[in-house]
Amino acid sequence: MTMQDDYHASRRAHIEEQQHARQTRRRREMTVAIGSVTAAVLVVAGLVGFGVYKFSTLKDSKSTSAAPRTEPSAQGPAQGSGDAGAPIAGEKDWDTKKLTRNHVTTPVRYPMSPPVGGDHAAVWMNCGGVVYQKPVPDVNAVHSLEHGAVWVTYTDKASAADVKKLGDKVSTTPYSLMSPYRDQPGVIMLSAWGRQITVDSADDPRVNQFFTRYVEGPQTPEPGAPCTGGLDER
Repeated sequence: MTMQDDYHASRRAHIEEQQHARQTRRRREMTVAIGSVTAAVLVVAGLVGFGVYKFSTLKDSKSTSAAPRTEPSAQGPAQGSGDAGAPIAGEKDWDTKKLTRNHVTTPVRYPMSPPVGGDHAAVWMNCGGVVYQKPVPDVNAVHSLEHGAVWVTYTDKASAADVKKLGDKVSTTPYSLMSPYRDQPGVIMLSAWGRQITVDSADDPRVNQFFTRYVEGPQTPEPGAPCTGGLDER
């Protein structure tokens, strides 16, 4: 082989080596590019998946929080919940939205006795657990009911034992008052705003039920209003 042939052979080998190097570099660059694209796709897919998960979680959370309560609270009916809980046997109720609440200075003719709501005097009867020995004005007692009080009334047919027991309960119960009432249909009656019940005696279990539900209960038009600083027995 001549010197010229050696040169050409060496030249071809060098060219082939450069071509091989370029091909190797291209394959390496292609691999890196594919890896980068794949990683980017995975990142985007992950973000999309996370977004879908968060949206689904938020949607479920909102759906759960918006679901209506099907059971009364363990602490009793919540403010504004109306007649939540089992009805008290024999209880009478009036639509509280139809009971007017104007302050008046003239006598008011109430459709029920004792009254459970309607227009009333601007000053309430003190009802911080007060036992009155004489009848109190309807117009002032109704204002007490508006503040969330329970009003216990009784006729002269009530036994002395019942009167004492009811008086003991009222005197230890804020937002309640008690007074004799001559013209009521039952011997012992309990009234709250829009609610009323007649009981047989102070031992009737409905007494405690009525107090538990309606002392500052869900029927109260003015929750948080005071029961002191009003009118005392004359």
